Amino acid sequence: MPVLSRFLGIIIAMYWDDHLPPHFHAKYGEYEITVHIHTGVVEGKFPKRALRHVLEWYELYKVELLEDWELCQKKENPKPIKPLE
Repeated sequence: MPVLSRFLGIIIAMYWDDHLPPHFHAKYGEYEITVHIHTGVVEGKFPKRALRHVLEWYELYKVELLEDWELCQKKENPKPIKPLE
């Protein structure tokens, strides 16, 4: 599972050759969510503040997330994405 970014205790990752639609996973402690890249739909549970941080980061890096999705589908290494500052 390639890690794309880490910030504020949150880990953002994608799985190699994962199922459609394009999405990424975010982990924070025992919490985990999946965020669909095209729609922003969130599946799973996350603390509200951490969720706001993930969604803010997602809005900034949608293009890069889609590029990394394509790389993971080809089993290539994704490019790191800047953390939320």
